[in-house]
Amino acid sequence: MLTWLIVLPVLAAVFGVVGLLRRRRARHAFRWLLATNLALLGGACVVLATALVNPAQASAQAADSGGVNGTALIAAAIAVAGASIGAAIAVAYTGAAALAALSERPEIFGRAMVIVGLAEGIAVYGLVVAILLIGKA
Repeated sequence: MLTWLIVLPVLAAVFGVVGLLRRRRARHAFRWLLATNLALLGGACVVLATALVNPAQASAQAADSGGVNGTALIAAAIAVAGASIGAAIAVAYTGAAALAALSERPEIFGRAMVIVGLAEGIAVYGLVVAILLIGKA
């Protein structure tokens, strides 16, 4: 299963490069993008199907190998990535609004920074979830 997790981004990159090299018209590029997305969707379905076919065998294999639970590590990575992206979007909007408000009324600096800090707290929550997941692995 880990092989698929490595192969899928490589396939996406290869299809993207081939699509860019062969792009002649916007319609043709759209077809290549659609084909790439369908290939990635098919690969993701294969990975999901192999994980769901026999989960008892996969968990017994992980227990026999004595390794760390890989799904907890992947979940921790997804938690950190999602929280960081969400925090980046939130800070972008609140930071822009805070700067606009500060240009008109400089005395509200403290309030504006608190709101930007609350938006940044989203990333901290993702980090806490990742630490908890890694602790369970």
